[in-house]
Amino acid sequence: MRAQIRIAISYLTWPMLMGGCLVLTHIGIDSGRPILFFNIAYFSLAAAIFVLERLMPHERLWLDNDGQIGADLGHTVLSKIATQIWAGLMLLGIIEVAGDKGGPLWPDQWHPFFQVVLGLAAAEFGLYWAHRVAHEWTPLWRFHAVHHSVVRLWFINTGRFHFVDAIVSISLGQIMLLLVGAPEFVMLWTAMITPYIGFLTHCNIEMRFGPISYVFNTPSLHRWHHSRHKEEGDTNYGENLMIWDQLFGSFYNPDRRPPANIGVDDYVPQSFWGQLKSPFVWKRAQATMPENAPDAMNRLSVAER
Repeated sequence: MRAQIRIAISYLTWPMLMGGCLVLTHIGIDSGRPILFFNIAYFSLAAAIFVLERLMPHERLWLDNDGQIGADLGHTVLSKIATQIWAGLMLLGIIEVAGDKGGPLWPDQWHPFFQVVLGLAAAEFGLYWAHRVAHEWTPLWRFHAVHHSVVRLWFINTGRFHFVDAIVSISLGQIMLLLVGAPEFVMLWTAMITPYIGFLTHCNIEMRFGPISYVFNTPSLHRWHHSRHKEEGDTNYGENLMIWDQLFGSFYNPDRRPPANIGVDDYVPQSFWGQLKSPFVWKRAQATMPENAPDAMNRLSVAER
């Protein structure tokens, strides 16, 4: 009976956490106080994940301190500031062009639910290709490698993105919404759902997903994306939805446990400032390291460098 209860909880955790955030988001947008209710949902989700990661961790090894909390938080704050300023400017431009009801081609007669789904799918197209190109084109990989250099996944490193990487990603997502003429409320929903799913995809909680993983990006899919093996890591590029991974052949969801040994073989400094400048001095940094540097090199202390 106890085992059955644990299995039931593992299936219900993701829908309950995500569902609670969506309910609060709906209340906020409907009441005209979207920012207030977004923050309530966002920080409540963070608190719930923090507790659940300790009660039912997916990998107990990932509970150990990797010495990167400061760098994780530094990137989170810097990338959030940069992207929110940039996204805000783009949003003003989109609203100016599309207005409250959207552009001339936008199906504003549809039920709001289906308009949000369409907006998510459109934005996801841009996010998908921004992410995929960041893996396949070396100049962008230098920035994206900062995110993939983590050796454990937990909710704190959700926002560990080099600010250049974050700006490129948000730009392509916003451009797609501009092209389809999405109205303001769709923009709000898209902007708020993305952080919720980002928190959940990086969390270290034992959960099961079933068919959910064929629609949404889930922790089980994203753990494969952080694999050191290229054939596993160069998959599941979706930020929120998996529609474009399904269509473009990058969806990966084998029936086995994702690897616990994650990270990159490229040399990425451990310090926050070192990580900020490493993409700009990539060739020099690589020249100081042997090819296929072992995982231990990613764990060097600041003092050792």
